[in-house]
Amino acid sequence: MKNNGQNHKLFHSFCLYPNVKFETQENKENVILVLRAHPITQIYWLLNSLFFIFILSLLNYFFPSFFNATQIFFLNVFAIVFILSYLWLNFLNWFFNVGVISNKRIIDIDFHGIIYKEVTATHLNKIEDITSKGGGYFQSFFDYGNVFIQTAGTEANIEFIDVPYPSQVATMINELIGKKYGH
Repeated sequence: MKNNGQNHKLFHSFCLYPNVKFETQENKENVILVLRAHPITQIYWLLNSLFFIFILSLLNYFFPSFFNATQIFFLNVFAIVFILSYLWLNFLNWFFNVGVISNKRIIDIDFHGIIYKEVTATHLNKIEDITSKGGGYFQSFFDYGNVFIQTAGTEANIEFIDVPYPSQVATMINELIGKKYGH
């Protein structure tokens, strides 16, 4: 696992050796990998938004005589605000659901809505098992899947859902554990 320079772009879903810091970062803790869901998994809500815009256009074209101009204006404003809110909330959900792998810990940050987030972290020596799973046409073609990290004792297990290169992520974590603890 060589550090071949920084590879971090704001909207990427697999950022190797990014130069980023996080809230609870410890001394001499370096971020090795930042993960988000693969962009292809976001197609669903993007297509839904296009469908909503298409329906709104059809309604404006076929039913303008049922409402006066003021009603049409306010219905369109309401629909556009709804569509933009839907897009914004789904984007925030994708952008802030992040997995962080450092040289000391694994951290899973799950963003639920605007006002609630759940952070799960474990030190590398608490990891019992790492499983990567991917199946189906799209997951195989676009090389994304899930990584499940089972921890020791009562600590919460960590899941990275729909991340790119799941087998590579599992291998990297195993290599980190091997380097740090000689397993």
